[in-house]
Amino acid sequence: MTLSIALTEDIATCHALRRAVFIEEQGVCVSEEVDGRDTDALHLLARKDGQAVGCARMIIAGGVGKIGRVCVLAQLRGQGIGIALIEAALDCLRQMDGVTHARLGAQTHAIGFYERLGFVATGPEYQDAGIAHRDMLRPL
Repeated sequence: MTLSIALTEDIATCHALRRAVFIEEQGVCVSEEVDGRDTDALHLLARKDGQAVGCARMIIAGGVGKIGRVCVLAQLRGQGIGIALIEAALDCLRQMDGVTHARLGAQTHAIGFYERLGFVATGPEYQDAGIAHRDMLRPL
């Protein structure tokens, strides 16, 4: 397997991946997934053997980079693609002047995944698009 992850301007491909995972698989409504923030964000696209398989976006506010819309196609989960996406996002954030922390809203079933990557859950559980989440934070 050849996995590559890079910053991209191919937002249409990211939208297609997010539609497959969040809207079709998880039942998130379009109006909640398409939030109008994509033009303010940096986007990462993961390709396995040249085919788009996952993505993530980062929105910078103050000294915090918010990692969001992290997804990997269902049939390819468990192969380290999600870990590679988060590590690439962290690497990207580390290169930005003044960014000292990464934050994300984790679906509660994925908290352990993010804890293994150095994130710590903060604050109470909340609903986002009808799915239980908790905020998580880690220093860069």
